[in-house]
Amino acid sequence: MPSRKGPRVSHEAPFVSRIEVVPSRIDAANVYPFTIPAIRKLEILPLHPKVTYFVGENGSGKSTIVEAIAVAAGMNAEGGSQNFNFATRRSESSLGRVLRVARPPARPRTMFFLRAESYFNVATEIENRDREPSFGPPIIDSYGGVSLHEQSHGESFFALLRHRFGPGGFYVLDEPEAALSPARQLDALERIKELVDEGSQFVIATHSPILLSLADTLIYELDTNGIHETTWDATQTVRTMRSFFENRRG
Repeated sequence: MPSRKGPRVSHEAPFVSRIEVVPSRIDAANVYPFTIPAIRKLEILPLHPKVTYFVGENGSGKSTIVEAIAVAAGMNAEGGSQNFNFATRRSESSLGRVLRVARPPARPRTMFFLRAESYFNVATEIENRDREPSFGPPIIDSYGGVSLHEQSHGESFFALLRHRFGPGGFYVLDEPEAALSPARQLDALERIKELVDEGSQFVIATHSPILLSLADTLIYELDTNGIHETTWDATQTVRTMRSFFENRRG
């Protein structure tokens, strides 16, 4: 379990420097998501000023944590920016309500929560809003001007990265590799690096060794023992892929 001080981070994160569970906000500690070992042991967790990764097996709690960070930071649980408040079906955990996010004085120019499993709902919400009378330009113009429903899943994801994400933003991504080929994952990695160099901060849950490979970041792995800081080579996902490639016929 991370200590009260947590792992060392090289310098202050621009928008969210750490997350902290507030015990008094927990209604019941014996129900989901506090039955997940890593979340049950969560107290204080520093975030990296550039990119913080969460990795772990299915069910380890990584998506639950990044969803909670997005909600605690003021974003919609199903995805989108701080201006989205739709709910197709309420399914978020209570963790977002018990987290406190530490914010330095600086505020992000924009925020966005990219959630692979509900991205279709975000695309639909954009179309619904653009049908309403407005004095401003269509929302879809900020996403490249082409309906996200009229592109492949991967193309629409990348349109978001390329057009909607900009400098000085706070971005939470939940398994963005779900719609991306390996080549597109490399493109996404390059785009994330560009945005980081332009002052953006990312929190990413992923299974992708490609997306995990960005230098000067912080990787947390979740397992039955809790949450621990690790390195790219030591993550289970990298070790599994390396083992497969070295002995794929075995």
